[in-house]
Amino acid sequence: MSFLAESLIRWHPLNGRHDLPWQQNRDPYAIWISEIMLQQTQVSTVIPYYQRFLQTFPAVDRLANAPLDDVLALWSGLGYYSRARNLHAAAQRIVQEHQGQFPGSRELIQQLPGIGRSTAAAIAVFAFGQREAILDGNVKRIFARFFGIEGYPGQSKIQKLLWQKAEAALPAGHRGGHIEIYTQALMDLGATVCTRSKPQCGLCPLQPQCLAWQQQRVMQIPAAKPRQPLPRKETVLLLLQHHQRLLLEKRPSDGIWGGLWCPPEMTMGTNIVNYCQQQWGISVQPPVELPALDHQFTHYKLRIYPQLLQVTPNNPAAHPDCIWLKPAEALELGIPAPVRALLKQNFLTGQSSFSPCSEYHG
Repeated sequence: MSFLAESLIRWHPLNGRHDLPWQQNRDPYAIWISEIMLQQTQVSTVIPYYQRFLQTFPAVDRLANAPLDDVLALWSGLGYYSRARNLHAAAQRIVQEHQGQFPGSRELIQQLPGIGRSTAAAIAVFAFGQREAILDGNVKRIFARFFGIEGYPGQSKIQKLLWQKAEAALPAGHRGGHIEIYTQALMDLGATVCTRSKPQCGLCPLQPQCLAWQQQRVMQIPAAKPRQPLPRKETVLLLLQHHQRLLLEKRPSDGIWGGLWCPPEMTMGTNIVNYCQQQWGISVQPPVELPALDHQFTHYKLRIYPQLLQVTPNNPAAHPDCIWLKPAEALELGIPAPVRALLKQNFLTGQSSFSPCSEYHG
């Protein structure tokens, strides 16, 4: 067994994490939910979402048969909403193509929507004890430092090399659950010791043979992603109010906030009164401009200008994919995080303070 694998397997029993909710069983469905939620999201944030999700959808058939709106409502605030849409689609595939049984190999798991090679491998390891290599962001950092691999791990040639190292480092055989311990140790080491900033090298079991440590280049390896200044965009959100209810419309399934409910969006510079008349056949009083909200996605920064508009007494006609709800009712739906903050600040006094928030493309 390699020094790397042996060191991690010895290190984990006393130093790893053992009490996370998804570590209590080998149910592939529960493990799958946790692995998807943990993508780009911290453990402390995931735990309450994970627990609520499994309480509502305890099995794959329950998830497959649920309306997407219910899934997105539970996901609201977790970000990267494509993960929730893919979970729902994958559950339907499992029911339709696998008779409700979770696929039992990394190759089959990887064919499901929203599951890449590393996530599929992690599920195969923890649910079925299969000998597979993982390579998430934390693990890339461990291997890059240990083997002294320079460059940005997202580059195809660097990533190919890291996969080769990950495959070669796997512990041999299946004795004593070594593959599960080793895989969890990699995840825990990356999350708690070999961190991006302020790594605790003095506590690392790999330090004696870590090339980045030997070369005093721990903070230089791996290289950061080359960054360009994020472009800035602006938009207007229309908070149309009629009899204490707000108009929400369901966004298209793809793109930003896909499938979520949101106040209507309008491009800057458009005449609001004319737009409301043409779009919904309603008359509105002059708008009240609320404080602007800065919101950051993965690929750009967005400044949102909320406009509060009272609809005059005419009774608005029904429109497809539009609903009128009280603000408190709207919070029960799948809505974007900045919209949630906007509603709480301006319509539900005392529940939350309005502040700029950050969420990622999804």
